[in-house]
Amino acid sequence: TRLAILAAATGAALFAGCTAPMMHGGGPMATAKLEATRGNVAAGQVMFHQRGDKVMVHARVEGLKPGQEHGFHIHEKGDCGSGDGMSTGGHFNPGAKPHGAHDSPERHAGDLPALKADGAGRVDAKFEIAGIAVGSGAADIVGKGLIVHAMPDDYRTQPTGNSGARIACGVIARQP
Repeated sequence: TRLAILAAATGAALFAGCTAPMMHGGGPMATAKLEATRGNVAAGQVMFHQRGDKVMVHARVEGLKPGQEHGFHIHEKGDCGSGDGMSTGGHFNPGAKPHGAHDSPERHAGDLPALKADGAGRVDAKFEIAGIAVGSGAADIVGKGLIVHAMPDDYRTQPTGNSGARIACGVIARQP
């Protein structure tokens, strides 16, 4: 898989200057504004851009535990109303597969690469992923929940990856 995760400190304006061809072009786009769940401070913005049969993802998140990986998943329901992120339900899994690593063919569609925070608790990650779509088909992520977890994903524990509490929640919305 062509997976590249780039970690760098984010600026005050999320996605300021994000005009690279990787994230813009002819394909459908969606975004999610991540907001902290009750008692947490993690927040950010995530952009999804369909490119052929893969989706480019650009996530900028702040307020994470410095130097730690955090589980990152698309969940089945676009509802952050519970305050703890639990109203998003389980991982988005239209193919009824087991939980697994983002680069495994046997994984939930919603299993994304972990977010690795820098020393200041920020992440700026870009990656490409197969198995999801923006705006069409059974693997359409529009209207689904997006969760950042407190702990790393072990990619083994079923069905969640044992990644702990849901510290940020957002709903993926299609962009014109």
